[in-house]
Amino acid sequence: MGLGRRTLLLSLITSLITSVLLRGKPQDAQQQQPSHPGSPPVPAPRDESGDRKLPNGKSQNNAIAKRNHDLAIAEANELVELAGQLRNELQQAGTYVIPVSSVKKTEQIEKLARRIRSRLKS
Repeated sequence: MGLGRRTLLLSLITSLITSVLLRGKPQDAQQQQPSHPGSPPVPAPRDESGDRKLPNGKSQNNAIAKRNHDLAIAEANELVELAGQLRNELQQAGTYVIPVSSVKKTEQIEKLARRIRSRLKS
């Protein structure tokens, strides 16, 4: 029994190692591309305007622009919320008192504004 289990275990390990080593390699000789160690990956296909296409067929530049736009809108909403919180804190604080949390909020607002500006410039 012990020898049978050992043989079964060794064959299982061998098959797992073989499947791991062969994973990702194309089965057909037509699909097989020569790959050399250290060679750069094959770039994504481009259309006539020079824009790369994503696997779903959409333009990579359009996808990046949409994501940047969505992030800019989300950050702008966060900026408005922080500015409103700062205004409320300053109104409640009084004339001669500035809360430390208000100073920290102004630093957060500055960072967020810089992030939005850099995203819009790029």
